[in-house]
Amino acid sequence: MRSGLNGGAYKPLTPEAIERIHETTMTVFSEVGVQVNHEEAMTLFRKAGARVDDHSRVVRFPREMVMELVAQAPAEVTLCGRDPDGHLDCTIGDTRVYLGTGGTALNVQEPGSDMARSSQLKDIVDMARTVDALENIHFYMLNVFPHDVEKDDIDVNRFGAALNRTRKHIMGGVYTTEGIRRVIRMASLIAGSEEALRQRPFISMVACIISPFKLDEDYGRLALEVARHGIPLVVPAEPLCGATSPITLAGNLVVCCVDTLTGVMLSQLARPGTPVLFGSVASITDLRDMKYLAGAVEMGLINAGASQMAQFYQLPIYATAGMTDAKVNDAQAGYESALTSLMVALAGGNWIHDAAGFIEFCMTASFDKLVIDNEILGMVMRAVEGIRVDDETLALDTIKAVGPGGHFLSSRHTRRNMRYELYQPQLSDRDNRPVWEAAGAADAQQRATARARQILEAPLQSYLPEAVRRQILEEIPGIQPFLME
Repeated sequence: MRSGLNGGAYKPLTPEAIERIHETTMTVFSEVGVQVNHEEAMTLFRKAGARVDDHSRVVRFPREMVMELVAQAPAEVTLCGRDPDGHLDCTIGDTRVYLGTGGTALNVQEPGSDMARSSQLKDIVDMARTVDALENIHFYMLNVFPHDVEKDDIDVNRFGAALNRTRKHIMGGVYTTEGIRRVIRMASLIAGSEEALRQRPFISMVACIISPFKLDEDYGRLALEVARHGIPLVVPAEPLCGATSPITLAGNLVVCCVDTLTGVMLSQLARPGTPVLFGSVASITDLRDMKYLAGAVEMGLINAGASQMAQFYQLPIYATAGMTDAKVNDAQAGYESALTSLMVALAGGNWIHDAAGFIEFCMTASFDKLVIDNEILGMVMRAVEGIRVDDETLALDTIKAVGPGGHFLSSRHTRRNMRYELYQPQLSDRDNRPVWEAAGAADAQQRATARARQILEAPLQSYLPEAVRRQILEEIPGIQPFLME
């Protein structure tokens, strides 16, 4: 599995452009401000030196305050897996790249189907199992909404479903403060204590900022709750060109920076040193009917640029890429997903979510597409790795030994390097036509369906000890018993 490789070769923003976006961001903070609708957040900002208009609830921030608080946030965060050797840990920051699923779709497309249905809690179990089996998907962001669960129990059941079925890091949006507390209590039982969970956090949480320039009361409360527990937090913004941001990509990046840095500041006021991620879910709007577009090339450009801005502020970034507006797993789904994932990864996006499994404007999570995207992401990470140039790869001694007119097929150098130098596809077909036809002439989606079904038909595997599962059922309210089987 290739993961945590350094991107950064692709830079859509010049150093001068980064500086201008930063300066404009600081001007917006000081002259335009952010509407803060959570009373405690407003109090924290006021005490830290912001100027508060109590009538409009608009808070304006001095440049020095912004930069001082942003500097308190760690430049590097480790989002842990639960394998014994730490192989599944994701240490994010700088230009290190990891890609995974995103959240939260309302529908599911079952293996082999082109139709969508409402998602249920069991789908989270099956999605977690599928992600666990696909090596190029580095983390599991809770990617569907369980329509069959009461709101007060959504958080604990979503996280519980995943914690028992995958060892990879689990991130999810949260819905209630009590839900946050239950999830952290459940994860602490697994870790051994809340302090052990903070030391090796295998869960993280998301609380959004509303673009443009608005800290919602609910999200403000959720962000403060997560931060005070010291659990890694994402504070993403979703400005859409022509709707909640200017139509221009540079203007969109300004809105994104102001919004997400507001969340970063709040997290540091709640608990200095809170591990927090700069967040971008930015994209463009279909100006024909004002809907969100997920597969636009501009979305890749914006999130690549946002990755550069996060690097400028020395913050890890939660970026978005790899989605499609297609309704089925067709050529459009492939080229839209591959192009944006490649752009953002090459720009050094750290935690690239939405990159596996989403179709139809992020409304639907597809099992087949998880498998297809696993192939795409393997190729993307090979591109991020780039071309290594050293004595081994230049192979001068081998070239001298083979000489003019020779071949390298049987050389020891070929055997030594072939398995890692060249990406080995798991889904793509590279057979000649007669061989392909003899094997059934399956296309990419049919092969993906077969792989998804193979994963889901395997016996259920629990990653939690039986004693821990019993303790969770006894001590955590609202958890569905079948999740801990």
